[in-house]
Amino acid sequence: MQRMIATLILCIVSVGASAQESAPAAGGSTRLGQAVRQIEARFASANTTHDGKLTREQAAAGMPMVARYFDAIDTQQAGYVTLPQIAAFLRQHAMSR
Repeated sequence: MQRMIATLILCIVSVGASAQESAPAAGGSTRLGQAVRQIEARFASANTTHDGKLTREQAAAGMPMVARYFDAIDTQQAGYVTLPQIAAFLRQHAMSR
């Protein structure tokens, strides 16, 4: 299950920028587009301060997989993680497999 979630998130954040640049096909959205929106919504919901940063506590409450790897994602030891940092972490781990 964890691997499936990590793979899904990796796909989402890897193509998130390109998904925003190109409009979905007429009449509907792709499964990937739906997944991107779901992850973005979870991040936004967990980010109760609405500053684009998740603290360890916010991650634990709304994105437990992020909380589990919080220290590895927070490479700058700032006490928070951002969506791009999560994407970078997932890309790094996908390449090392």
